[in-house]
Amino acid sequence: MSERPQVSTAVLLRTLIEAATRVRHLIARRAGLGESELVALEHLAENAVGPAELARRLTVTTAATTGIVDRLAARGHVERRPHAHDRRRTEVHLTDSGRAEVVGHLMPMFLALRQLETEFTPEELEVVHRYLRGATSAVEQALDEDPAG
Repeated sequence: MSERPQVSTAVLLRTLIEAATRVRHLIARRAGLGESELVALEHLAENAVGPAELARRLTVTTAATTGIVDRLAARGHVERRPHAHDRRRTEVHLTDSGRAEVVGHLMPMFLALRQLETEFTPEELEVVHRYLRGATSAVEQALDEDPAG
């Protein structure tokens, strides 16, 4: 067995996070969107949310979220609808156009990731999943830390 230099998983994970950041910037530019608009579409692809929740997820003010939603609605990518159970509230829903915008630009990456996944055994995938869940938790701890103490 030959010796080969090992790169720490932390370095590889940081490289992945940096690449993902660059991809988001590039995809947003290709789509003619701001990065916050693209991130909003990504969140709305998971489920419809109210403007205040979207603001929390984007870590921007509700006023800034109003502008983001207005721009996306003007392009036909989202629409505001009354909340199903509380007519005083609204929800922001991704439209077919918005879904096509996100998926269309990200599909090559999704396909490459799906192909990569087929190269692993179920046991190997379980290890990868366990690592990624743990890494996500570790990264999210930085979001939970209060620098004010």
